Amino acid sequence: MSDSRMFSILTLLLVVPASISVHGAISGEKYSTTAISTTSLHCWQEDEFSILTECTRCNPFQMKSWAPCARTGFIEKINCAKNNKVEYKSCRSSWIDERLFWRFEGIMMCLTVVLVLMVIARQRTLDHLASEKVRRQILSI
Repeated sequence: MSDSRMFSILTLLLVVPASISVHGAISGEKYSTTAISTTSLHCWQEDEFSILTECTRCNPFQMKSWAPCARTGFIEKINCAKNNKVEYKSCRSSWIDERLFWRFEGIMMCLTVVLVLMVIARQRTLDHLASEKVRRQILSI
């Protein structure tokens, strides 16, 4: 038997059973797995709720030690309808969002003015170069 034929047979004997067992494990035919969820849903994620206190800023201690504060820096106190449970939920402050929006708009306006001035300066330079070229061509005639 030639070496290449022996290599082909050996490959088939090793790779095909391995791919079948891997495919079976992926599709779940041989092994059954149970999904264990380690995250518990908060009552506001699965139930109706009412807001007891509006979105307020967390203090520095709460930001470091309290999970709802750590996400956005703001929390609101809510009451779940079904079990009457009071919880705290991370929220976004509308006035912070508005301030960030206007800061972004201001930066974009300043950037627009700077870029327009650069375009005008570049256009003047190119116009000057073009008029110099035309003037040299006229003088050479």
